[in-house]
Amino acid sequence: MIENYLLAELVAFSENKTLAKTAAQLRVTQPTVTRGMQKLESELNVKLFDRQPNKITLTKTGKLAARKAKELLTANREFVTQIQNFALTQRTIMVRSTAPGPLVVTNQLTKYFDLKIDHNFVQPQDVLKGLESNQYTFCFTSHEIQTDQVESLYVGTEHLYVNLDRFMFLASKQAVSFKELQGLSFIVLNDIGPWKQIIQNHIPNAKFLYQAEQDALTEITRYSNFPYFSTNVTVHEPQHKNDRVPIPITDAAATMSFYVSYLKTQRKRLQPVFKQLIALWPAEKKCS
Repeated sequence: MIENYLLAELVAFSENKTLAKTAAQLRVTQPTVTRGMQKLESELNVKLFDRQPNKITLTKTGKLAARKAKELLTANREFVTQIQNFALTQRTIMVRSTAPGPLVVTNQLTKYFDLKIDHNFVQPQDVLKGLESNQYTFCFTSHEIQTDQVESLYVGTEHLYVNLDRFMFLASKQAVSFKELQGLSFIVLNDIGPWKQIIQNHIPNAKFLYQAEQDALTEITRYSNFPYFSTNVTVHEPQHKNDRVPIPITDAAATMSFYVSYLKTQRKRLQPVFKQLIALWPAEKKCS
């Protein structure tokens, strides 16, 4: 069996073209690279290099070997990563999401289960690949996934609210539409997943003052009357209780269903987690 270091030397030489650059990249001496090349040719019993005075290049066979070596090294790294990820998911339940809201509920589960929550959002198109490669144990998605390996379970609905200064006319209403919010300026946390595109698309002529940090958003809303958004699953800041009124938004786009997607082989293990999750999921207020 050909050792990985020989394949790595071949790939490095194909990319660097010279012994000096190859040795520098691999942090070895040029004679070491030369011996490795000779050993690889010997083990394969083919000519990989065309050796000329003061110059060495890959033969056509050598170029093919370099491409295949790169594929083998990549496959080997993926193999190691997937096995390590799988072993980790057997000890700890790894959680990801395509949106922030579900993770607020999941934080409450850490007292009952060994969970590791990654707050970096997954793109919807990447969820299936992440599950199949054991990057995480389950992922919150706003769409159902059903394949031979993966299935989804509905856990709850997230509904968007706008928090208005209590002296605003709209704050006296039981519910509002996106259209009624047109032209207003909002303070918004930058990383809110799919809700960001929804508010931009549905509120006419609005201005969004995005904040990168939750602390900055909290500070600005404390000393200003800018409206901000929340949902039935996010926590309302206590300091806003006296001057902000959370009003549900009536549009269909202001409601998002969430599922947990996971490998079918993990179903039995995850059932207690999902049962508790569904029990903790906050109910939404009915819009009048």
